[in-house]
Amino acid sequence: MNKPDAEFAIESDRDASPKKKQHIDLSDSNLASLILRLAIPSVVGVSINALHQVVNAIFVGALGTQAIAAVSMTLPIVVLLAAVGQGIGVGTASFISRHLGAGEYLEASRGASTALALAAPIGIFFTVALLLNLRGIFVTLGATPTIMPVAIDYAATLLFGYTLMLLNIVNGFIVRAEGNTRLSMWTMFTAFILNVVLDPFFIFLLDLGVRGAALATLVSQIAAISLYIAYFMKLRGIVLVRISHISLRADSIRQLALVGAPATMTSILSAIAVMLLYGAAAPFGDDSIAAVGIAVRILTIGALPITGFCIGSQAVLGFGWGARDFARVLKAAKFILSVTVALSVAYSAAVVSFARPLVKLFSDSDKVTEIAVSACIVFHLFFGLFGIQSFVTTMLQSFGRARLSAIVSLARQGFLFIPAVLLFPVIWGFNGLLASQAIAELGAGMIALFVMFHQFAEINRALRDAQSR
Repeated sequence: MNKPDAEFAIESDRDASPKKKQHIDLSDSNLASLILRLAIPSVVGVSINALHQVVNAIFVGALGTQAIAAVSMTLPIVVLLAAVGQGIGVGTASFISRHLGAGEYLEASRGASTALALAAPIGIFFTVALLLNLRGIFVTLGATPTIMPVAIDYAATLLFGYTLMLLNIVNGFIVRAEGNTRLSMWTMFTAFILNVVLDPFFIFLLDLGVRGAALATLVSQIAAISLYIAYFMKLRGIVLVRISHISLRADSIRQLALVGAPATMTSILSAIAVMLLYGAAAPFGDDSIAAVGIAVRILTIGALPITGFCIGSQAVLGFGWGARDFARVLKAAKFILSVTVALSVAYSAAVVSFARPLVKLFSDSDKVTEIAVSACIVFHLFFGLFGIQSFVTTMLQSFGRARLSAIVSLARQGFLFIPAVLLFPVIWGFNGLLASQAIAELGAGMIALFVMFHQFAEINRALRDAQSR
């Protein structure tokens, strides 16, 4: 441990008693147990976050067509804003876990403090910029005169809480990077329960309509940030968030940005990909749009636990890489890979085998069902490779490999899918549309496999070099 970190450890011990340090030891020798303890709360948290959107839609749906359309039109804005938080969070988590593994606790705290210091003004900037251009944005998105006032009412209220949402996303990544995925899970669960309770109160009892739904979300974000503030103020974690630890060094900010940028672009491209998919389905009629929507929803449900598992286990890979413990990294990587592949293959097989009963849960129309069954089967033919893609992206982010991470993460919904969905339907009609998703999945999986074998070979070489010294 170098001098700054020795001083940091003394300061940390002085400020917080051992009783308060309620985190999981990232150096635990029982890797399988460690990864599961970190990943399972993360899976639950990601699922809660998705359920949050569903519950909001249910309550708003009771207000009528204009209300649900207004909230739906706001979704691309929300996805874009959340993508910014994902990027900052992923870059920060990678930075923190690697420096914790290297024993550089002060540098890890600087990374966390700097990320939050950057997130606040970024959130304010986006809030002001979007509020000033909100009407023009909704015109671009195709809002009708009847939907426009409702959409502006909802989005404007929601935007006032965007900075809090951004800080909460980054805080979640910080605590997960130090091994406290349970705090992240319980914070999201608390916000979810509060939102469920407040939605009917604000929307119906106070008769605030869609503005009430946005206010419920805002209050839940305030509750979440309060929990994180209490956690950091009571010094319950390894990382200390303080103004004195903010470091605006160009190299630190560059590390955060380079690793985080692909995550932001992936989230944005995912939203664009879905829009393009619906656009490509539109010429084939409403039934085709509905069928594609069902297939996308089932695909998303399968991706959630895999994504959550990877987010939760990222800290173990980053910690091991920072400690230069290549044997541990390789063992952890193989375990994470085995779980993600098992999940994706099992889900793929289940959907292909039981496509019809699954589709029936979402639609009672015979025509929509027939189309959706075909769409589900084709969309999930190569979903078994999604586990490899997710694992490889997480591994590269953990190692700080920004360029390779960008190539793997942007393949599935970016440079493979977008050209395919624009071209194939023109050539082969609706079958071309279905093929575009399957081919992008297959291509992205092959790229991920190639990169994975290359990374494993590199880790094995580093391990042999370390053992020969």
